[in-house]
Amino acid sequence: MAPRLKLFLPLILFAMLAITLFRGLSLDPSEMPSALIDRPFPAFNLTGLGQSRPLSQADLEGQVSLVNVWATWCVACRVEHPYLNQLSQQGVPLFGLNYKDNDADAQRWLDELGNPYRFNIADRDGTLGLDLGVYGAPETYLVDATGVIRYRHVGVVDEGVWSALLEPLYQTLTEENDTQ
Repeated sequence: MAPRLKLFLPLILFAMLAITLFRGLSLDPSEMPSALIDRPFPAFNLTGLGQSRPLSQADLEGQVSLVNVWATWCVACRVEHPYLNQLSQQGVPLFGLNYKDNDADAQRWLDELGNPYRFNIADRDGTLGLDLGVYGAPETYLVDATGVIRYRHVGVVDEGVWSALLEPLYQTLTEENDTQ
């Protein structure tokens, strides 16, 4: 290698690193793939928020539903919460996964902002979140009637996300379940 070319080697390496980082930062986090798509919801045995009875993945079966990962410390969760209340009022089955949170704070949040969830799984240590591959809150999983994860959305669920992504899948899965 020519001596003058050696002078440019650090600059070339820096440029390659910058391009790699820029490409990684430009990815849409809501499009992050999940290894659990088309696989059963992970097994768990956790108590429900405000309940003493243990819940398991079997409690999610029997209907097409959304499992929403949320926490009181999550600013984006506060943004999506009113829309989740609307979906619940429209009859969409929602189950909450209260992620790495304090039970008293979570219960106060639901009392103040409304509770769209049929029940909340209290994932205090984040073990179920880890099994799901949760990057952070909010995340929402579309689960079919047999308990298989069919779609994962990272980020806020709002009217645009619901109508463009989740609702068509939800309707298709609901119709398939109704014909069986």
